[in-house]
Amino acid sequence: MIFQKVDYKTDLNHRQKENYNFHKIAAVLADYGFNSIRLSDDYEGADFLAIHINNSDILKVQLKGRLTFEQKYIGKNLFICFPHLGAWYLYPHDELWAKVSEIHNAKNSPSWLTGGAYNFPSPSTAIMGLLNEYRLSDLSA
Repeated sequence: MIFQKVDYKTDLNHRQKENYNFHKIAAVLADYGFNSIRLSDDYEGADFLAIHINNSDILKVQLKGRLTFEQKYIGKNLFICFPHLGAWYLYPHDELWAKVSEIHNAKNSPSWLTGGAYNFPSPSTAIMGLLNEYRLSDLSA
């Protein structure tokens, strides 16, 4: 068998990209003592569970392609994970939403008011400053 790396952008469909990203972030979380378990169906908005070796910390994680907030995730104790500019970020949805909504008018945007969601393809410098504490690792890990 000959192994040939895939090109993420051109070789994978949406579902394959989600699987690929799950395995990448699961490897990163393993470095932090977490065992990640992919769920076949969302559980309270989570795509996977990350269970720490201390057996008391369990994170419900939603995997996204960019910094995202959704009304349906509020109050679910959910973490959002996404890759951006060569790094992985994992943040508590409600905690970061409270901070972001103080410096950005996303709550009054049409996408939030009518669709119940807001995302940032290219977060501003101020929002990237908030994200710094949630940066885990380089994508290559």
